[in-house]
Amino acid sequence: MSHLLRLFLYFSGFYFIFASPEVCTNSLIPGAKGDQGEAGEQGEEGKLGKNGPPGLSGVPGEPGFKGEIGPTGKMGPIGEKGDKGPKGFNGAVGVKGKAGATCDCGRYRKVVGKLDENLGKLMNTVKFVKNVVLGLKETEEKYYLLVKESKTFREASMNCKLRGGTLAMPKTSNINSLMADYINQAGLTMAYVGVQGQRKDLDGARSYIYADSTSLRDFAAWSQEEQLRSWLPPATNSSCVELLSTGTWNNVDCEATMFFICEFPKSRRRGRGGPPASTS
Repeated sequence: MSHLLRLFLYFSGFYFIFASPEVCTNSLIPGAKGDQGEAGEQGEEGKLGKNGPPGLSGVPGEPGFKGEIGPTGKMGPIGEKGDKGPKGFNGAVGVKGKAGATCDCGRYRKVVGKLDENLGKLMNTVKFVKNVVLGLKETEEKYYLLVKESKTFREASMNCKLRGGTLAMPKTSNINSLMADYINQAGLTMAYVGVQGQRKDLDGARSYIYADSTSLRDFAAWSQEEQLRSWLPPATNSSCVELLSTGTWNNVDCEATMFFICEFPKSRRRGRGGPPASTS
């Protein structure tokens, strides 16, 4: 019983002290902070929580406006030409090639020389055939052939055409002289050439044309006798022309028969050309 009484009194005193409204100036002051305790052991990993609901998707924004293309800039000035660079180093010397085969040049020179000799002989032969056998005369552009067959003017003109040419036309003084020498060397005195008279006016005035139908303009070689008779009207058939060995022209009856001269243009395909198509 006394033991219980003591406990009661003891607890009552504590109650009185803590329940008193007055602050005790002699209250207990907390002691100094103790040392930090050791870290406790790591606890076990907790369970994963449930997944939350998905968030709302955002509203897509409106597309932006496309900007305008800016103006093209002007081309800048062309830069000046740079200075010439320094000369490069010489390359390495190449590998020496193999020796070539020995050429028997002497034999080839002999062959070429023989060909040149034969060509020269052939050219002389052609020249002989043209000038001696055929009796041709030539200029840079044409061949001339004196045909020693007696023909009327019309027959002579047709004969030249069948050979591939025309009656010769002395359109310049040089050609006229060549034809006159040709006649003289053949031992003849005259031959038909490609000049023919025409009636032009009602009063009988005469005009002359060449075998190619071109008119006489720059050159004529009428004899003095023909010049004195030029004012007279021509006879019906006296409108053809003969070339004399002296180089002058005379009117002649177109039905008269005599030798004649044909001319042939040199072929353009052959450069200087070849002889006429027919010289027989």
